[in-house]
Amino acid sequence: MKWLFFSYSLPTEPSRARVYVWRQLKKLGAVHFQTVWVAPYSPERVQEVNKLVEYILAHRGKGILITGRILSPGQEERLLEAFTVSRNEEYQELIAKCEAYLHEIEQEIQRENFIFAEVEENEEELDKLKHWFKKIEKRDILKAPLRKTALEKLKKCEKVFHEFALLVYERAQSSREE
Repeated sequence: MKWLFFSYSLPTEPSRARVYVWRQLKKLGAVHFQTVWVAPYSPERVQEVNKLVEYILAHRGKGILITGRILSPGQEERLLEAFTVSRNEEYQELIAKCEAYLHEIEQEIQRENFIFAEVEENEEELDKLKHWFKKIEKRDILKAPLRKTALEKLKKCEKVFHEFALLVYERAQSSREE
């Protein structure tokens, strides 16, 4: 595989600059491997990391971006494992949020909170979960093992949401008929 290797340094203050760079690298799907950030090569990632280099320079830092291949199969295997672990952590967090979402709808049903505002709120939350899954999936070059579980959990959230929306609709219809 062709890879991007990125190293940078920034002054310790303000910490906001270091946090921003870290967030952007994570969003690109990069992993911190030994002493360098690594991401799969793509022209889009090169462009994004070059923007980060400009940002770093503007904040009195230094950065270097290198493309290349890993020469040792064992080292590349460890790097790929690091990518899998990183994506699985993201999918695990998404799975936990999906479980909380399902619990929230269950609570609404138990409280008989059958109002449109709850439907709307839960629909927005479901959209956030779907969007988050797409972001993780875009970074998931290896199709990490927890991807399938996260997708199944997300589909369950969709199903439960639609059932809840139908229940709220039916309750609204029956109260109109009374």
